[in-house]
Amino acid sequence: MIARLSIVAALAALAVAGAGIAAGKEAATPMATSLRPLSDFAGIKDRKARSLALFAEVGKVIQHPRCTNCHPAGQRPTQTDAMRPHMPLVVRGDGGMGAAGMRCMTCHHGENFEPAGVPGNPKWQLAPEEMAWAGKSLGAICAQIKDSNRNGGRSMAELVHHMAEDELVGWGWHPGGKRTPAPGGTQAEFGALFKAWADSGTYCPS
Repeated sequence: MIARLSIVAALAALAVAGAGIAAGKEAATPMATSLRPLSDFAGIKDRKARSLALFAEVGKVIQHPRCTNCHPAGQRPTQTDAMRPHMPLVVRGDGGMGAAGMRCMTCHHGENFEPAGVPGNPKWQLAPEEMAWAGKSLGAICAQIKDSNRNGGRSMAELVHHMAEDELVGWGWHPGGKRTPAPGGTQAEFGALFKAWADSGTYCPS
């Protein structure tokens, strides 16, 4: 009974946080809501210039709160478009799954729970510490993504697959509640831009 009450209390707190999503749109800079189609970049003949332009477009997603909230700089995730500290208080814990007694899946289940505004996904967890990029410049994030010591040991081909097909990445376009989706219509649209960047030399902005 006590455990059940604890879960109910946690869900209630998350519901309050979810209700504040709309009010949490006072982020410092305006968020992108759309992505340019891949065809827009075909006319850029210089390979490096095309690569840089593609990553700038990719960056609209990578630096969006739907991504950065789960790539936090510290031990605590953030939430809402304003990237406020997660409520109730939770920490990274073992494997990015939360501390004992308050694991991520205590409240976040296999899919979004709309009645309480609680997001969910079968893979719900924080990105590893070495993959934290909240607050970093786009150039710094780019260098980090290319560094196998800081990208989960992934090759570029694996990164392309991750961005285009990983279901937790895809959650960003179907966040539920009043959350602002990641820019662009689909994960596939984002994945195509990321692959085009990979194919054009993976140049990073300075």
